[in-house]
Amino acid sequence: MDLNELEQLITFADMGTLSLAAEKLHISQPTITRTMQHLEEVFGVSLFVRGKNKITLNDTGIKAVEQARQILSTADNALKTVRAFDKSLHTIIISSCAPAPLWYVLPALSSAYPDMTIASSLKSVPAIYEDLDSELCQLAILPHNAKYDHYNNIPFLEENLSVCVPATHDLAKRSSVTFSNLNGFNFLLGSEIGFWDEMCRVNMPASRFLVQTDQFEFEELVRESSLPCFTTNLAKDSQNLLTDRIKIPVTDSDANVTYYLACHSQSMAKIVALF
Repeated sequence: MDLNELEQLITFADMGTLSLAAEKLHISQPTITRTMQHLEEVFGVSLFVRGKNKITLNDTGIKAVEQARQILSTADNALKTVRAFDKSLHTIIISSCAPAPLWYVLPALSSAYPDMTIASSLKSVPAIYEDLDSELCQLAILPHNAKYDHYNNIPFLEENLSVCVPATHDLAKRSSVTFSNLNGFNFLLGSEIGFWDEMCRVNMPASRFLVQTDQFEFEELVRESSLPCFTTNLAKDSQNLLTDRIKIPVTDSDANVTYYLACHSQSMAKIVALF
């Protein structure tokens, strides 16, 4: 008995006839017939009720199919587990709360570990903790000190939020603002900005946000509209989008973030030490 034979048994059970099972598996009917006979020999019991030009599963055969499904599922899980483990030996997975820290972390890791695959994704803070706890990521970037002592974590980078407004905007003459000052104004907002999206919505519940998923469209709106947008000390204005706008720092503590690098495993502490 092998896994291929068990797959044929399951397919026969699903399709109902040997001819349909053979067709689905792209094998000949005599081949699947011999497999069913061999399975009976291996199990040492009768699995089928045989009639004229037709066989059906008996109660023991139905039980054999049930066990075959479990065996194939276990085998499939074993393959996935081993392959995932092997991939983990060659991959550093990063879960980040914001894009800006990745601009610094990814090049550093690629340089330090040229033989490793570096993968990253933006996630919510709760999802990042889930990744850490389940070791689905080897490195996390959080907007605060990790809340559990069993994580290795260090302060890494600071990001400070500013609002950008046209010179004619009501806020243009201010040297600084708070979220209270901004609440009620409508804003242009880019997508894929991590925790900043939720932070803005929580702190400015009366504001509305025009979120742009297309970078070109976002840039055109910044150039042509009078709606305020945001930038930070880490953002690069390579297209000179903000040349004609006034940058005003947001002074609330939520708008001035210290990112922390965190990892669950002691073996990954050497990665954190890079920074």
